[in-house]
Amino acid sequence: MATAITNSFEKFLHELGDIYDAEHRFLKGQQEMLNVASDTQLKSMIQEHMQQSQQQIQNLDRVFAEMGLQPKAVTCDAAMGLVTEAQKTVQEAADQSVRDCLIDGALDKVEHCEIASYRGLLTGAKYLGQQQFNAQNISQLLQQNLQQEEQTAQKLEQTAPQLLQKAMQKEGAAATSGQ
Repeated sequence: MATAITNSFEKFLHELGDIYDAEHRFLKGQQEMLNVASDTQLKSMIQEHMQQSQQQIQNLDRVFAEMGLQPKAVTCDAAMGLVTEAQKTVQEAADQSVRDCLIDGALDKVEHCEIASYRGLLTGAKYLGQQQFNAQNISQLLQQNLQQEEQTAQKLEQTAPQLLQKAMQKEGAAATSGQ
């Protein structure tokens, strides 16, 4: 049975543990995506974001430390679902260029989940910090993570049309050669 969240501070800790779990799950999922991606630009973005994810986890470790707490993950059902969905669709892709499109889309969904989480945590840090902890240090760490997530989402969104065009060109070539 889950523990009741009885106040704003417990809500903040729950959400912090939730993104901590999500970052770990997404890092593992990114490794899986890297292993099956074929587009060099996409692979490069995944590698870059994996490094950022490791730094983001370290930042979260520091947030917990600033609060005098040990890092504690709270199972993130959203992260589990996004990773499972990505694994499933990537396996269903019959063509590598379509698979790259699916990977890009899956990673973009992950980024937006993380963006929402960090924005909520920043709001919590701003208000709770006045009473509970040093909000400035915590907010800086959370803001750094948020900025990286927003930049990655922007890159993925800019890459999506190129990947889709590549897949469509391949489909057109296959249709032409089949006539």
